[in-house]
Amino acid sequence: MEILTAEFIQSNSDYRKCPAEDKPEYAFIGRSNVGKSSLINMLCGKKGLAKTSATPGKTQLINHFMINGKWYLVDLPGYGYAKTARTEREKWDTMIRNYMMYRKNLMSVFVLIDIRIAPQEKDLDFINWMGEQSIPFAIIFTKADKQTRIKNDFSVKRFTNQLLRTWENIPPSFISSSETKKGKEEVLNYIEESNKLFRNVR
Repeated sequence: MEILTAEFIQSNSDYRKCPAEDKPEYAFIGRSNVGKSSLINMLCGKKGLAKTSATPGKTQLINHFMINGKWYLVDLPGYGYAKTARTEREKWDTMIRNYMMYRKNLMSVFVLIDIRIAPQEKDLDFINWMGEQSIPFAIIFTKADKQTRIKNDFSVKRFTNQLLRTWENIPPSFISSSETKKGKEEVLNYIEESNKLFRNVR
């Protein structure tokens, strides 16, 4: 699939105020500084679509983008940023979880993991919670250009082994780099195939 148009639609703090649930939707989330905005911009081929920042916690709302006039890409706030006030973190957490549990057209959540970092408790807890809620998701390992392929393979295996402690089947995963565009075709093809299932889900 090729993305020809990507347009910002709206930002909301309440899933009930999001756009009509008449198109398939894919959400992107991860711990702060995982490279989420850079990945979204790379996938869409449009610099500045999602705002990148050296300051963690830049994304604070549910941000909807219309892709090719056919489906929504959703940029969600990052989780696990310790310097954010506790009350603010709790507000984001409630907003994100309500969105994921009750958004009927949500086809999949892409959980972003920095491939260079050992499995983190916050990531694993979040993934396990999605499993408990039967929320469909896939994993995207980011920043693959920052280390060798051998190290990348080791990192993915290490994370997979950690998941196997609580999961019988490993969810789909992709290795990506916003710099080299690695993983772009695979992720977009995955979305394209999921879009075909949207009518059946409805």
